[in-house]
Amino acid sequence: MNLLKRLLHFSLFTLHFSLNAQDPWKITAQNFDPNNYYGVTVANGMIGIVSSPEPLKVKDIVLNGAFDTYGRGRVSNILKVFDFANMDLDVDGRRLDRKTIQNYAQTLDMKGASLTTTFDHDDKLSVKTTLVALRHLPHTALIEVTLTAKRDVEVTPHSVLSAPDMLRDVQNRYHLIARPHALIPLMTSVAKSPTGKHTVAASNSFIFEEPRGREPSLVHEEWDYNLHRLKFTKRLKAGETYRFCVVGSVTSTEHVSDPHNEAERLTIFAALEGRERLLKRHQEAWADLWASDIQIEGDPEAQRAAHMALYHLYSFCREGQAYSLSPMGLSGLGYNGHVFWDTELWMYPPLLLLHPEMAKSLLEYRFDRLEAARQNAKSHGYRGAMFPWESDDVGQEATPVWALTGPFQHHITGDVGWAFWKYYQVTEDKVWLRDRGYPMLKEVADFWVSRAEKGTDGKYHVINVVCADEWAENVDDNAFTNGVAKEVLNYALEAADELKIKPDPRWTEVADGLVILKFPDGTTREHASYNGEVIKQTDVNLLSYPLHQVTDKASIQRDLAYYEKVLADNVPGREGQSPAMSHAIFCILHARLGNTEKATQLFTKSYKPNEVPPFGVLAETAGGTNPYFATGAGGFLQTLLNGFGGLDINEEGIEQLKVKLPAKWRSLTITGVGPEKKTYSVRQ
Repeated sequence: MNLLKRLLHFSLFTLHFSLNAQDPWKITAQNFDPNNYYGVTVANGMIGIVSSPEPLKVKDIVLNGAFDTYGRGRVSNILKVFDFANMDLDVDGRRLDRKTIQNYAQTLDMKGASLTTTFDHDDKLSVKTTLVALRHLPHTALIEVTLTAKRDVEVTPHSVLSAPDMLRDVQNRYHLIARPHALIPLMTSVAKSPTGKHTVAASNSFIFEEPRGREPSLVHEEWDYNLHRLKFTKRLKAGETYRFCVVGSVTSTEHVSDPHNEAERLTIFAALEGRERLLKRHQEAWADLWASDIQIEGDPEAQRAAHMALYHLYSFCREGQAYSLSPMGLSGLGYNGHVFWDTELWMYPPLLLLHPEMAKSLLEYRFDRLEAARQNAKSHGYRGAMFPWESDDVGQEATPVWALTGPFQHHITGDVGWAFWKYYQVTEDKVWLRDRGYPMLKEVADFWVSRAEKGTDGKYHVINVVCADEWAENVDDNAFTNGVAKEVLNYALEAADELKIKPDPRWTEVADGLVILKFPDGTTREHASYNGEVIKQTDVNLLSYPLHQVTDKASIQRDLAYYEKVLADNVPGREGQSPAMSHAIFCILHARLGNTEKATQLFTKSYKPNEVPPFGVLAETAGGTNPYFATGAGGFLQTLLNGFGGLDINEEGIEQLKVKLPAKWRSLTITGVGPEKKTYSVRQ
């Protein structure tokens, strides 16, 4: 399907979608094509469960922080782990499937972070399942199943626990823990990751509502293909409703030393907590997250999109840990689960404003891997810390060797330093600055001092880099690279001043001497050999936002006018080649310049063409098929927070600039901002 046809297809999907999006918290997919289905993710920052078009099935389960080498590029990959959330259902002795069901619908409740699936099985049975990745129990998920008989019927539900192909040496076990007050059946699977680096374990159990001694009789079956199942049979009378739950947990040696026993302990804990307590605590945890929200009055579609983006970022991250965000979050194996600048420049800023405690976890990921970055700098002949373009679980370079971004996309080190100082500007936490912020900024500044070279012109230059515009490889004096280096060198100086520490004088010398090149008319030049080539994504315009290197309105406008024309998405024949974030940056800058009508057009372009059916999850590019692109969600959220919301993080902390709303919006309210959980509003 060519791009034009695909965009037409998506526009028709969008029309259907908007007509059914009456509740800004819920998205319902029905009457969808299973061959054109891109699932939604239910996640809690540790486990990510991706939905399937098949009844009672999920597509993938991934486990945050657990990596091993397999698949693409001879590099580490986030682990796909045991499918402990799959089920089968026999009705009167026959297995149901898509051919024997009707009225199939799936509803994502973003407020409650649950996915509910409903369908009918001929004239015999109505089925409802609700899947949640429990927010308060990071390694555990719950599936609630409700069966309503339309006539007398016999049902046999199966809980299925299976291993994906990449796990090896699988061992399946089953045992029953019998106590006077409870009966806990445990199915457990244990395996090695592809190279044996990790042991992975998953366990699940039924939760029945019958009192002890009246539970259904259970049958355990071990099958080939690394699969086992636990089932029971129940006869239902016409009109009778029967409910039960499956609870499952997964962990690995990345998280604990004894994952086998821990997975079983976590499942036992959840089973004995029971359905009501589990859901209550899950809902309370999400209510705390949604205290930080974006509320749009007058545009239900924009409101739905805002909640969708927030839901995914909140789902992919947790406070109090040291894991970061991949471009695809926990939605699967995209980009191998590696961490890029996508975190610091795109997904981190919305989290910093709305949940600084979650943003802190992303910084802790980098700080814990600072020694690996130091070693990387040494290996390349530099001082300080040089962060990898693609970072894995241990913080080493994990870019496939065919990609030049690994050895040369050095702006990532500036991006990390930028994010650390922004956290201090928002929180003013001097203890954190002393223990985390300054040690990081010092290493970053030392890197840039060793990386920059003094030319015969007396200025400092950064030679041989891959630009933020990744189509420009092995060029000199990239605008964004030099700009972010200048910015973080100055931040290191400010951090030293805050802590009364004497800084390295070379930081000032290099910061003042780094060049940002211009064309004769004053337009910022992307790099030393740039002459108007088509660009993949924004580069120069990042100097105006989120950086503060180009600040006067005339220069911002001039750079916008030039680089909007050469962005691939805006060049005939090159559409669909730019990631969504470029349109987000253009939107923010136009909004801040007062070009509200243009900003409104770009706001829509920053997400709408990237939505794929049936839920509207985001792909990386317009017409793309690789959701969920959490980087794009981060850029889109910045159009609301930092564009039309006017929020800016600077030396004053969080400041609200004067902006105007799109014509159809009546108000934009941002709640729970910053450590003080303030509310900011913009009204027509």
